[in-house]
Amino acid sequence: MTAVKITADSTCDLSPELIARCGVDIAPLYIDMDGKSLRDGVEVQAEQVCQYFEKTGRLAKTSAVPVGDYLEFFGKYTRQGVQVVHFTISAQMSSCYQNACMAAQELGGGVWVVDSRNLSTGIALLILKACELRDQGQDAQEIFDRVSALAPCAQVTFVIDTLEYLAKGGRCSALLALGANLLKLKPCIQVRQGEMVVGKKYRGAMAKVLPQYVADQLGGGQQLDLSRVFITHTGCSAQVVEQVRQRVLACAPFEEVIETIAGSTITSHCGRNTLGILYMTKP
Repeated sequence: MTAVKITADSTCDLSPELIARCGVDIAPLYIDMDGKSLRDGVEVQAEQVCQYFEKTGRLAKTSAVPVGDYLEFFGKYTRQGVQVVHFTISAQMSSCYQNACMAAQELGGGVWVVDSRNLSTGIALLILKACELRDQGQDAQEIFDRVSALAPCAQVTFVIDTLEYLAKGGRCSALLALGANLLKLKPCIQVRQGEMVVGKKYRGAMAKVLPQYVADQLGGGQQLDLSRVFITHTGCSAQVVEQVRQRVLACAPFEEVIETIAGSTITSHCGRNTLGILYMTKP
């Protein structure tokens, strides 16, 4: 039986504990600050991205994993005859998918690149499914087919505390950000068909908003996959995270509730105190 390695870009926001537990290898994106290009999660952490913005008023820039990095990253497995199933952030959000496919083609086989059509732990949900299939003995093609079909089942939303980061990054207007801040609006960002769209806009402090957000996401009569749910955030307080965890379990009896902190790439676009619940629905 051919060995299979599950790999992903750093945008998947898997915690170090889950990376070790599942045997996943991570290809870092790059964060550009003050003319330096730093590897996400290796040479720069999310807290430094926030500190840079607060100190300079400038947003750290992100860049995709280049083809050369992918060639080296995949090659260390394919040279040993190991099949690689690699997960990227949505192809509509980054050139990571395109670059990974170019590298896979140059290597001449042995690499299956999954366009997750998601971001953050929406990708991680698919990765964990892939690891389960790997452990069941399925080969790379079977895993690729199964998880690619599951991508639309990942439910990815998050509530943003401030629109300053999105405005600086050109993903919303400065006027919209100013209006939202003045009105204390907290928009819910949703991933739909591989793209980010604005959903419901909540009003008030995050501690007040989040319980309603959880109820809205889990109370719609969906056929939930109750195996796990992620609570992913950018530095929210332990009290807020616990409040959300209790609310999640009150709405749906998930077998596993996993807290993760978003990495540098996701944080650079969302800023502090963003929080999302991410889970799967049944096909």
